[in-house]
Amino acid sequence: MSTEKPQAGHRTGATAGALLLCRAEPESVAQAAHPLRERMVLTRAGDDWSVLVPEGRPWLHGDEPVDRVLTGWAAALAVGAPWPVLALWWDADRAGYTLASGFRRPVGYVWLADGTPAGEDEAMRTFAARLDLDPVLDLQSLDDLTKPDPESDARTRLRGLLAVLTRAGVALPAGLAPGAPADRLREIARIRPDARQIERSGWREAVRAELEAADNSRLGPWLPWSGTYATSILSMAQLTAGVPLTAWGLRRRSPGWTVAGALLMAQGALGIAYELACPRD
Repeated sequence: MSTEKPQAGHRTGATAGALLLCRAEPESVAQAAHPLRERMVLTRAGDDWSVLVPEGRPWLHGDEPVDRVLTGWAAALAVGAPWPVLALWWDADRAGYTLASGFRRPVGYVWLADGTPAGEDEAMRTFAARLDLDPVLDLQSLDDLTKPDPESDARTRLRGLLAVLTRAGVALPAGLAPGAPADRLREIARIRPDARQIERSGWREAVRAELEAADNSRLGPWLPWSGTYATSILSMAQLTAGVPLTAWGLRRRSPGWTVAGALLMAQGALGIAYELACPRD
C-alpha cells in the first residue's frame, strides 16, 4: 500500500476522489464520523452498508496524498467501532483501497493508472477473510484483479472490486462510482433523499459522539464504566498505542492518523481516570 506523495501536484489533487464504505447503519456511522471533524455527506449504500463522501480538502488544498488521508480516516473510524471501514481512493496516477477493522493493521491494494497491479496478493486474501467473503467464488474474482489486464485501467479495477462486494450487500447509489472528482461525488450524494450532512464539530461534541457510538456498540462491556477488569487492560493498551501514533501522524502531517492516535489517547486516558476515581471493590 503506497503512501508516497505523487509528483503531479495540483493536477493530481484536482482529479482525486474517495469514498468511505462502512458496514453499518447510517445512524451508527454518523456518530462515529463526527470525531474526524471533516465535512462529509452520508447516505445508505445497501441493506447493511453506508457510504461517506468527503469534501476532500486535505488533498485539494494541501500536499497530503489522497491514499494517506483515507487510510488515516478509515483507521480512525474503525478503531472505535465494531464494523469494518473500506476506503476507496483514486487520483491521476493510481487507485486503490484500504480496509480497516478494529485495532488490526489496515490492509490495502494499489493499481497504477493503466491498471497495472502494484500490491501484494496476500492483501486480497486478507481482505476477503476480514469481510467474510466467499473463499472460492469471491476470492477467485479478487485474484483476477491482481493479474495483468491491458483492457482494465485502475478505475475499472475498483469497479471490479465493487462488483465483488455487491454479493456482500454493497449497493452504491447511482453516480457514486470510482473516477469522479470529490466535488462531483458530493453533489451526487447531496441529492439523495436520505442524505445526511456531517459537519465539522468541536472536540467536546466529537468526544461525546465517540462515546455514544461506542456505548451503543458491542464494545460496551469494554468501556470504563462497565466495571470489568478487561477495561483496565484496554485503557492501558489504547494509551500506549495512541501516543506514538499521534506523534507519527503529526510528524507526517497526516490528519487521519493524528485523529486516530488522539482518539486512542483520549479513550485510554478516560479509562484510567475513571479507574482512579471509581476503583472496583
